[in-house]
Amino acid sequence: MEKGTYDLYEYARKRIRQKKGLYFHFVLFLLGSLFLFVANRFFDFGNGIDQNWCIWGITIWLFIFILHFIKVYITDRFMNKNWEKEQIDRLVGLQQKRLAQLESKINDENENKL
Repeated sequence: MEKGTYDLYEYARKRIRQKKGLYFHFVLFLLGSLFLFVANRFFDFGNGIDQNWCIWGITIWLFIFILHFIKVYITDRFMNKNWEKEQIDRLVGLQQKRLAQLESKINDENENKL
């Protein structure tokens, strides 16, 4: 397999793994939320605590799920391998430009001394 094709394959495999993890997290969130609600309402689990403790747990879990969703569908979509490569190329170009400027400055100073 060619390097370009292999890179595309690896990127696709990584994205599929991320999406699969997100879907699993969503199903786990739904089942876990249902379990927390049923445990609170029908089995009086945690009765001595706040009456609606399950709502707090579900809200925190929902916030974590939203962060996971943002990472998979927003952050990783735009900041992928191509973005990294462009940033590296840009920074290397800036460094090379700065080195060239420093070399020319050193050469000019050496010529002035002679």
